[in-house]
Amino acid sequence: MTFNIKNKFLFYLIPFLLGLITSFSLTPYNFIIINFFTFPLFFIFFVSYLKEKKWLAFKIGWLFGFGYFISNLYWITNALTFDTQFKILIPIALIIIPSFLAVFYGLAILFCSLFKLKRNFSSILIFSAIFSLVEFVRGFIFGGFPWNLIAFSWTNYINFLQILSVIGTYSFNLLSITIFLIPSIFFFKYEKKLKLISLVFLFLLLASNYFYGLAVIKNYKKNNYLKMTNTIKIISPKINIDRFYQNENPKEIILELIKLSDPHIKEDTIFIFPEGTLTSIYLNDIKNYKKYFKDNYSKNHKIILGMNSSENLKVFNSLVVLDNNANILAQYNKNHLVPFGEFLPFESLLSKLGVKKITGGYQSFSSGKTRKVLNINGINFLPLICYEIIFSGRLNKGTNDYDFIINISEDGWFGNSIGLHQHFSHSIFRAIEEGKNLIRSTNNGTSAYIDPTGQIINKLESTQKGVIEIKKFKNNKKTFFSTYGNNLFFYFILFYITLIFFLKKKEKGS
Repeated sequence: MTFNIKNKFLFYLIPFLLGLITSFSLTPYNFIIINFFTFPLFFIFFVSYLKEKKWLAFKIGWLFGFGYFISNLYWITNALTFDTQFKILIPIALIIIPSFLAVFYGLAILFCSLFKLKRNFSSILIFSAIFSLVEFVRGFIFGGFPWNLIAFSWTNYINFLQILSVIGTYSFNLLSITIFLIPSIFFFKYEKKLKLISLVFLFLLLASNYFYGLAVIKNYKKNNYLKMTNTIKIISPKINIDRFYQNENPKEIILELIKLSDPHIKEDTIFIFPEGTLTSIYLNDIKNYKKYFKDNYSKNHKIILGMNSSENLKVFNSLVVLDNNANILAQYNKNHLVPFGEFLPFESLLSKLGVKKITGGYQSFSSGKTRKVLNINGINFLPLICYEIIFSGRLNKGTNDYDFIINISEDGWFGNSIGLHQHFSHSIFRAIEEGKNLIRSTNNGTSAYIDPTGQIINKLESTQKGVIEIKKFKNNKKTFFSTYGNNLFFYFILFYITLIFFLKKKEKGS
């Protein structure tokens, strides 16, 4: 198969459509079979025009990326619908953000063009290595936005994901791109026998990973449940997101949350509420509502919730632990903030132009500097707030001495969009990578209890409000990835480079 398209419109339309169609392999659709067609077609399309100018290679990659991101990130504009000042920016955000992220794919294809790829297996490896390296950079540069990596196509296929505990998301992303590209061989001038061997190799590769995952899950099920002296209650309310722009009544919300949590005086319980449950008051105001905590909770209860806090003229997005007297027992300030959502880049300049962050107020949040494990009634929790769940290999900073990852979030900004499902999918990946139980408490989003193999034990959808109770859990052994982190990705790249040199030498000799 060779592309030889004279019509410019059709020429530019093809990579755009391939990118757009590829986005339907992601959650919530998870039509993963798509990637086995779109990636080979994109690869052959690109290779067909290698002799053209390098700028053309960039445009081919950019158009693929633009189609991919505009389809799966349209939900970002929903966050601009709550404040009338931002509505004028909706068309700009819809185009600018996918356009910027598409630059990474443009650069990936531009770099690939420097290697004069041909229709052979070494070219598949070069393409995979460069594409995944650029994806890795996307996850770190300018604070990082590792959203919707190609590997997230596997979200609903839990057995295939168990390898994350060994190699992590970025290495799995590299392997995924390679696997999706293997059908390209059917467009190569290889013997039929070699093409058949490639098909068998692909099948064996997928089958071995599937059965490996099956064995991991089966082995985990043999673990004994640990005795818990506390019940953990994950609270999932549905408080309207409009409260960020209205004068809410904190008393009413506190009483609503208390009613939903249904506290039993004699039962030792840890209550976990979402991020931003009270938006019109700061943490130092919580004592004013001590009566409602004391009247409804007992000394056997601990309350975890998200609130804004202030210190030395700085504002933080915080996770706090309270007792029934509203005393602050522990506090974690969010380390990784959302650009434009929680802080304004180049604030000194943009604030003079009247630009402000989306979450209300002109002052940006400040980021916390540390993340410490919280010990609450003998149970250890690693705290993450909202967006922080998306960063692979950047959670524990060396410590693995905790029982649960706890992620509180306000997902009302996504509206009723695919963004809700995409955000939730990161929780599954993090649980498997770190080999830890994961608690997710959201407002207007998916709340869940996920075990260390990524299996969802219990879940409340964004349309539901309610409580998930945890009375028992199983621990898992420390994962290989939690020890070595993203260093493993560079070992994989090194292995690919070695294999490429070997294949190149063999190709020259044949």
